[in-house]
Amino acid sequence: MQKTFEADSRCVSAVSPSPNVSERTCAPDILLLHYTGMLTGESALKWLCNPESKVSSHYFVDEDGTVTQLVPESVRGHHAGISSWEGTTDINSRSIGIEIVNPGHEYGYRDFPDEQIEAVIHLCFDIVARHKISPTRVLAHSDVAPTRKQDPGEKFPWEPLFEAGIGHWIAPVAIGEGALLQPGDSGAAVSAMQAALKEYGYGVSTTGAFDELTGAVITAFQRHFRPGLVDGIADHSTLRTLERLLASRPG
Repeated sequence: MQKTFEADSRCVSAVSPSPNVSERTCAPDILLLHYTGMLTGESALKWLCNPESKVSSHYFVDEDGTVTQLVPESVRGHHAGISSWEGTTDINSRSIGIEIVNPGHEYGYRDFPDEQIEAVIHLCFDIVARHKISPTRVLAHSDVAPTRKQDPGEKFPWEPLFEAGIGHWIAPVAIGEGALLQPGDSGAAVSAMQAALKEYGYGVSTTGAFDELTGAVITAFQRHFRPGLVDGIADHSTLRTLERLLASRPG
């Protein structure tokens, strides 16, 4: 079992060491947000600290806003799994992970309480400032693992984080009628969409075919940036929101 350690963030109320750690291969430059996806916060915290689970995150934010640190920022937590961003695949080595208590899509997905989001904002601001993490590298688990994960999901409020100086976000373009690109389509328009998603950081190839992976990436993009309708179809709203995100990226 890992020995106790001093908290890295002033936002931490308690330290509960997880044994599920390993050495980093590089300094963290990604902040990755998750939901716990279990029936209770208590069961999730126990699981993250159980050596049999082999999973962990650096921080755990309960619904009442209590922040517990499980893993020192100096070491590698086991929270991202098979994942990629901007062509890099070992996301665990280069990220700090925050688990946010919510039962998730499988167990009754619900809104995140205000006090919980306030705590997440303070914690994220502290981490981003200390590690100088770029706004476009404050990500959802679903962004880096779109075929496997849905968290923290479309109910997670990214706008308040952005307003506090955390992450990259714009108001999504209004949803209108009609689909533009959808599964089964192919051609230059699909290639252009895939290239734009890849330019932003998503792990998709420019094949020109709207395949299963492309649909999963579009779905992940919608969960984060166009949450009003998550259907995996690249409608006008989705494509224009992606276009505006690329145009508004910090220099």
